[in-house]
Amino acid sequence: MDGEHVRERIGGVNQSGVRDYNERLLLSMLQRNGPAAGGDMARRAGLSPQTVSVILRKLERDGIVKRGEPVRGKVGKPSIPMELNPDGVFSFGLKVGRRSADLSLLDFTGQVRKQLHLSYTYPMPQEVFGFLETGVAQLAADLDEDARARLCGIGIAAPFELWKWHDLVGAPEQDFLSWRELDIAQIVGQFSDLPVFVVNDATAACRAEHLFGKTKDYRDYAYFFIGSFIGGGVVLNGTVYEGNQGNAGALGSMRSTGPLGESRQLIDVASIHLLERRLVEAGLDTDMLWGHPQDWSQLSRYVDPWIGETAQELAKAALSICSVIDFEAVVIDGAFPENVREELVERVQRYLANQDVRGLIPPEICEGSIGENARSMGAASSPIFTQFLLNTNAGLSSI
Repeated sequence: MDGEHVRERIGGVNQSGVRDYNERLLLSMLQRNGPAAGGDMARRAGLSPQTVSVILRKLERDGIVKRGEPVRGKVGKPSIPMELNPDGVFSFGLKVGRRSADLSLLDFTGQVRKQLHLSYTYPMPQEVFGFLETGVAQLAADLDEDARARLCGIGIAAPFELWKWHDLVGAPEQDFLSWRELDIAQIVGQFSDLPVFVVNDATAACRAEHLFGKTKDYRDYAYFFIGSFIGGGVVLNGTVYEGNQGNAGALGSMRSTGPLGESRQLIDVASIHLLERRLVEAGLDTDMLWGHPQDWSQLSRYVDPWIGETAQELAKAALSICSVIDFEAVVIDGAFPENVREELVERVQRYLANQDVRGLIPPEICEGSIGENARSMGAASSPIFTQFLLNTNAGLSSI
């Protein structure tokens, strides 16, 4: 899973084929803005009503969109909006995390239809891909024939250069190096004909937020996802920007300073593994951090100082990011309870108010809305996005 593999796109599409530009444009409008009548879509897209009507009829025949409930006005015939068909497209998404893996079956509107979970001490390829193989078979068996024909791919979200994190996940270095030489598409191809899409896990989380979260009012923003390790993503021109090697928004690698003035990375000072380490030192059960549903209320003695320290680091990082691109907002989410996210964002806002912002336009600091499931949802959304939706940054990355 080096830079080359992160960008990998394996051929093959579902029966509907890869959509052309105008089809992607209209599907993206419906995905972003919700149901709309053909006339309204034509005006917004700058296309003729006849062109839009032809495209929508084709998409409806393919089962990708469907007619919504008529909207009656004061004069004339009722308007019939078109909307995405939840059953029109499905995909699988695998999140490979430090402590667990999640496999999701996602529909076209971002609803997780089913999900499987695997816990482990640390991720090893044989166990992870064995879980993927049995999980894909299990989830596909629950679908009818038409739904199986509408599966468009398997997305896999994992940390960039995973083999380098052996010291943080507690894995033997030699064992963990097995990730380095993996040809993921080849492995998955042994048990599935679906196209495979490999993406950085934090970038995947960013895509889930952008497609299905509550940040649709922002065109450009930076995104932090705090899991065992903190990571990030970048949204430009209304699309997640992956970069030339799929590693744009590697915000966890931003420079920070340790307590003795030593150079550190943000991942070393603003990640959940730091909180986990404190619990271990206190002799407490760390499983409370990763339980379902999440509840950290019994850990407030340790969580509160962690929030304070993490908020300070995020406030500094937010300004550093905005010194490069004047983002409208910095969005913060993570694998923690909603009340922890709310408190963290509030403290970042307070710390930011006391920072030196000369020459900068401070961004709005706001909460993400997907939470711990963002990475698996983002992984599953990669096949859908690549084959059906419009990438407004297509000209910014080399192909």
